[in-house]
Amino acid sequence: MITIVIRIIFIYFWIILSIRLMGKRQIGQLQPSELVVTLLLSEIAAVPIENNNVPLIVPIVCVTLVVIFEILFSYIVLKSSLFRRLTQGNPIYVIKEGKILVNEMKKLRFTVEDLMEALRQKDVFDIAEVEYAVVETNGSLSVLKNIKSRPATIQDLKIKVKDNGIPCVIISDGRVVESNFKYCDMNEKKLQNILLLEKKKINDIMIMTVDKGGNRIIVDKE
Repeated sequence: MITIVIRIIFIYFWIILSIRLMGKRQIGQLQPSELVVTLLLSEIAAVPIENNNVPLIVPIVCVTLVVIFEILFSYIVLKSSLFRRLTQGNPIYVIKEGKILVNEMKKLRFTVEDLMEALRQKDVFDIAEVEYAVVETNGSLSVLKNIKSRPATIQDLKIKVKDNGIPCVIISDGRVVESNFKYCDMNEKKLQNILLLEKKKINDIMIMTVDKGGNRIIVDKE
């Protein structure tokens, strides 16, 4: 039993390391080749767990070879547009200038119900609002609304607004996250000044976020 647990732990971390080497992708963003690699890794990992007679070196070598092949494949895709089109395809318009392209939908075996469902996932419930809709190579749908349906932007309203950047987590569960200081112009002195002003102690704070403009949100521990 102990042997099985050790094998599982070792293989688990080896697979995680291998996937990290291939880069970050969400499941819905996987290209066909990446999905194949993911399935292969899961099958390879299962063999030594199910059969104790299989040496650990076998899955390690197999996983390493698959990862190397995927990295080489990605490099070729990056350098060759022809190879990229052959292996990943091209984005395909299903709505162009407000018109549904029926022939393109047939090529994709995309039904009207599929299109409407994909639009709803983009918070579009009225197809008349859509100017362009593109099925990307990973199967997701990108949507551009027509001018009448697009929300007004700051540029449209001609309003000047200062960009304060994104709020950064400075304190998490009573601990200072110094690695985030550089993203919001924070330092130890500024943090201590905020704590004095708010009359707070680091250990009493569940989470504190701060942006470059000094705007902050503090949530105390219960």
